[in-house]
Amino acid sequence: MSFIEYSDLIQDGDVAIVHLGHNSVTAVKVHHGAQTQTRFGVIRHSTDLIGQRYGSKVTCSKGGWVHVLHPTPELWTVALPHRTQILYTTDIAMVTMMLELKPGSVVCESGTGSGSLSHAILRTIAPTGHLHTVEFHQQRAEKVVEEFKEHRVDHLVTVRNQDVCKDGFGVTGVADAVFLDIPSPWEAVGHAKAAMKKHGGRLCSFSPCIEQVQRTCQALTDRGFEEVRTLEVLLRVHNVRPVTLQLPDFGPDSSSSFSQAPEEAPPSAAPNPAPLKIKTTTLPREMPGHTGYLTFATKPRT
Repeated sequence: MSFIEYSDLIQDGDVAIVHLGHNSVTAVKVHHGAQTQTRFGVIRHSTDLIGQRYGSKVTCSKGGWVHVLHPTPELWTVALPHRTQILYTTDIAMVTMMLELKPGSVVCESGTGSGSLSHAILRTIAPTGHLHTVEFHQQRAEKVVEEFKEHRVDHLVTVRNQDVCKDGFGVTGVADAVFLDIPSPWEAVGHAKAAMKKHGGRLCSFSPCIEQVQRTCQALTDRGFEEVRTLEVLLRVHNVRPVTLQLPDFGPDSSSSFSQAPEEAPPSAAPNPAPLKIKTTTLPREMPGHTGYLTFATKPRT
């Protein structure tokens, strides 16, 4: 099992995603002899998981069932243990596109946090790219190193425990793109520029507050970055559901009454038309609001 290569069968030591229901998933480390408790009963790893195909329907001890899925960055984002606030798929998709990431890209990231964006970057730049990620907090840095090894992507990433605003990314002139998710990104713009290749590249900064955006945009302009722009991505899901429409009865056609003979009896009342069944979309009663601002900029060729 790897987050960047698909495997057919569940093996001992894999990280599997157990799908319990709509918007309810959990990550499970598979081990011989281990058990996982769910609201549907116990899942026994040795008999219920190991050797089964990913995507299988597994029956639990109470008779309920779950699906066991192959891990992907999208599933990891909703199942990971939160050590910090994370980026979700809506923002991640915009970041990977606007940074123009592709297989072979070299990316610098700070801070690593819970690793939500890191896994998406690693899948995008595999198999020949590399991620240099910096995390200020020592325990979080150690934990994400452990997770990268479990997910078998550690050969694509270098984790550094340091302050990016003071010490930089630990590399110079190698990055095609830089991502900043720190409280004061304007203090790291100089180090980001130094880490990027001479022929230029793309930079993205994620900030929840507009005051952070203002200072970051000013720092980017002062450092000679071009095409500075800020986006906010809002997701609105339309719910598809069937509805039944009762067609109105407008009575007989009035135009036919003029051609009707005087001695002819009036027609009997027509039955009501059959209801019309269609599918339509409705907006949710609530929708997620502001998550953060994404500021993008381009380092020109030097």
